[in-house]
Amino acid sequence: MVAFGAGIATWFMLPARTEWLMAVALPLFAAVGAVALWKGRDDRIRLRQAAVAIGLAVAAGVLLIWARSEVAGERAIERPVSAELTGRILERIDQPAEGRVRLVLATREPAGRDGAGGRAIRVRVNVPLAQASPAMTEGATVRLRARLMPPASPMLPGGYDFARAAWFQGLAATGSAQGDVEMLEHGGGDAPLAALQRRLSEHVRSRLTGSPGAIAAAFASGDRGAIDVADDDAMRDSGLTHLLSVSGLHVSAVIALCYLLAIRLLALWPWLALRVRLPLFAAGVGAAAGIGYTLLTGAEVPTVRSCIGALLVLIALAMGREPLSLRMLATAAFAVLLLWPESLVGPSFQMSFTAVLAIVALHTSGPIRAFLAPRDEGMVGRGARQLAMLLATGVAIELALMPIVLFHFHKAGFYGALANVIAIPLVTFISMPLIALALALDVVGAGAPAWWMAGKSLDLLLGIAHFTAGQPGAVTLVPQMSALTFALFVIGVLWIAMWRGRARLLGLVPAGMATVMLLATPVPDVLISGDGRQVGVVSGDGRLLSLRETRSEFTRDNLLEQAGVTSEPVPLDQWPGARCSRDFCVLSIDRGGRVWHLLMSRSASMIEERALAAACERADIVVSDRWLPRSCRPRWIRADARSLAETGGMAIVSDGQKVRTVAEGQGEHGWWRGRRGQ
Repeated sequence: MVAFGAGIATWFMLPARTEWLMAVALPLFAAVGAVALWKGRDDRIRLRQAAVAIGLAVAAGVLLIWARSEVAGERAIERPVSAELTGRILERIDQPAEGRVRLVLATREPAGRDGAGGRAIRVRVNVPLAQASPAMTEGATVRLRARLMPPASPMLPGGYDFARAAWFQGLAATGSAQGDVEMLEHGGGDAPLAALQRRLSEHVRSRLTGSPGAIAAAFASGDRGAIDVADDDAMRDSGLTHLLSVSGLHVSAVIALCYLLAIRLLALWPWLALRVRLPLFAAGVGAAAGIGYTLLTGAEVPTVRSCIGALLVLIALAMGREPLSLRMLATAAFAVLLLWPESLVGPSFQMSFTAVLAIVALHTSGPIRAFLAPRDEGMVGRGARQLAMLLATGVAIELALMPIVLFHFHKAGFYGALANVIAIPLVTFISMPLIALALALDVVGAGAPAWWMAGKSLDLLLGIAHFTAGQPGAVTLVPQMSALTFALFVIGVLWIAMWRGRARLLGLVPAGMATVMLLATPVPDVLISGDGRQVGVVSGDGRLLSLRETRSEFTRDNLLEQAGVTSEPVPLDQWPGARCSRDFCVLSIDRGGRVWHLLMSRSASMIEERALAAACERADIVVSDRWLPRSCRPRWIRADARSLAETGGMAIVSDGQKVRTVAEGQGEHGWWRGRRGQ
């Protein structure tokens, strides 16, 4: 499983087709060589088998993700365009908290300036909530004018790569509706599961209003669209956001509840208990409930993973085998990667499997088994041990997840383990059972008391989230870690989880090396967006200076996260050390015992070339969102529209003259916009 995943990761890291072919050929040659060299050697049979299995698994991983990219990927539109679209709705995503509805449409590409276009494409369009009628459901045909954009590449190195995600979703463009949406043809009705999910979500929110109702709807149907932004941020900063996504916790709770109810109720019937193997029958009931819940909540990758893992646990229980094992986890991961190999590089897959990996590794270790072994003690002692184990599990999960969180989100919370000690039992044993009970009682119109109690439990959950997120130092931002640092963390975690005894302590070596490298990672001095319009400069006192003010939270958050700064950006023209005119800003920064001079354009006005060339000659770094003449020759970097189209966003560390770009590692992957010459 690890080798298979390594093959998938290798394809993402290597830039060109030649390297992809080599990544397939070399493992295959190694497998063939192992068979040839150790043929007939009984003392090497295990080594030969391992070499062959690893070689075949790595090659299979590379081939699978390569094939998936070729089949699922859709070439993005060439440039932003405003056009009239006629399309059939493939999916409707309600997001009332954002005041919009998202429609995924099957339509035709608008004709470009050269008259080209007309290919069948899939686009995602945001429609204001006021203009979205209930009739806009799957299968309906609509006409609208929309402003479409090609899916965006990362704004800065290490940022979220929406272009890659859109590529595997088959989206050629995203945008927003301009004006009214005209219904041309009603669909034959919602897709059955989508209709059930939508009705269930609306019913829950009608019975439980406000933020508790939105969270209850997320638990019941997987619909997170109504969760308030402030509540969502608090859950994320407190380390509780995983509770909002239907995953292992929720699926396991549903299956466990149905399994226990089935086996307890069936045991009350002596005739059946004597003739039917109740664990097997109850496992079937739990499996049916888990599969139904997974389909109802949208069958997202974490939910599918959890469902597969829970089904394997049920099979183990029915057969009387050990249910919690690395084999179970590997089987579930392999099944998910066969269907969605691209999920390997996403935070959802990584966090979901790593959390379970930490739980399995901790609970299967010798000291923990001895600590949890049954013994003659009172209820207080047993409860104290279980509470200590719950806290230890939370700490282990937080430590295992921290590198993933830092790599993808550039921030870490330090109180998440403590918050989860309270929140996880609250959700598992109180909130979700009360929601299920309320839905069952609603059949006879008696669910109000259960809804009231469920609402109070969810109010408590939100209170825990806001209290934890509001503590000093609850969230710390860090610079973007390198791929090598992240890889060392992954190797360390996998080694600790897969080995037994003292040998697992060797995993601390790569993890320790990665920690040292992370602490030594320098904060970028200058951040430049891919279009050259947004420039962030980290001042000597750790504040972020921004060239242009922006109302985009996405832009602001990207700059702050990459700079590792929590305070609001300061406009450059208000900074005492900067000199700004209508057209340019000049700033000098002292780094590494040297003064670096920056020249940044602010307008599209024509500038006399000789004056611009003289200003460029005095600068070390020149940044512009337009094309600069060749006569503009700074001492180090010229980041204008022409060069940024090839490199994408930049992160510059002046001490040592290090430059990271978005283009690094993108290579010939189909989603990279630089490949299309945009």
